[in-house]
Amino acid sequence: MKITQAEVLSPAQSLQAQQIGGALVRLRAARGVKQADAALRAGISRNTAYRLEHGDPGLAMGQVLRYLDAIAPGVTLLQLLLESDPSLAVLAQKEQTQRVRGMSAADIDALNF
Repeated sequence: MKITQAEVLSPAQSLQAQQIGGALVRLRAARGVKQADAALRAGISRNTAYRLEHGDPGLAMGQVLRYLDAIAPGVTLLQLLLESDPSLAVLAQKEQTQRVRGMSAADIDALNF
């Protein structure tokens, strides 16, 4: 009987796998790399890239590292987890909600319905 990694991992370990996948997605988006392009550079299938980004724990560590290197050459797994890449700081800045400034009382009243 075949046992998958997802079946034998604790919930905390499954969460960690999903966090690594999420970090890969954020870094790829921050760097502006398409999933298919990163998969091609890493020498893996697009399906494997999809599985990596969704935190499939049954994939080899080498695949994770090759995919990371394809997205951001020279970035280590530790840097990925610490989100120390400068492109992630730019992405976080873009994701922050912007406050609306300089609205007059009349503008605010117009929005009140």
